[in-house]
Amino acid sequence: MPTAKIVYASLTGNNEEIADIVSEELEKYGYTVDTTEVSQAMAEDFKDADICVTATYTYSDGDVGILPDESLDFYDDLKATDLKGKVYGCCGSGDHFYDDFATAVDDFDKAFAQAGATKGAENVKIDLSPEDDDIKTLEKFTKQLVEKAQELNA
Repeated sequence: MPTAKIVYASLTGNNEEIADIVSEELEKYGYTVDTTEVSQAMAEDFKDADICVTATYTYSDGDVGILPDESLDFYDDLKATDLKGKVYGCCGSGDHFYDDFATAVDDFDKAFAQAGATKGAENVKIDLSPEDDDIKTLEKFTKQLVEKAQELNA
């Protein structure tokens, strides 16, 4: 049975909700999904999954969007983890009020690429909490991840 690992960082619950939506979609495709809050996760955990997903918020420090404090060690470890043969996707929430909208999503994208993983879908950035249109976007995101994983394993 194919497996997926989702790691999320959430202050308001928005990214936990995003992670739950992606998890439920992956389960519809027959995946066994493990979802973990970032402070409880290790980048090495992604080695045991076919699909790897992060869902994170961006902390704004004035005009600069930065990674959440609780994700810094995980992020550094992710960049140094060998994830060749794994499919990844990055998503998360942000607030359009800030100039650097959801830049942590892009930061995790770069970390996965540095780790050698294969990008399975374009990044998804959601303004605050997921609405109906966002849920459809996350469903499409998940489908693309599954299709890429099937392509790699064919």
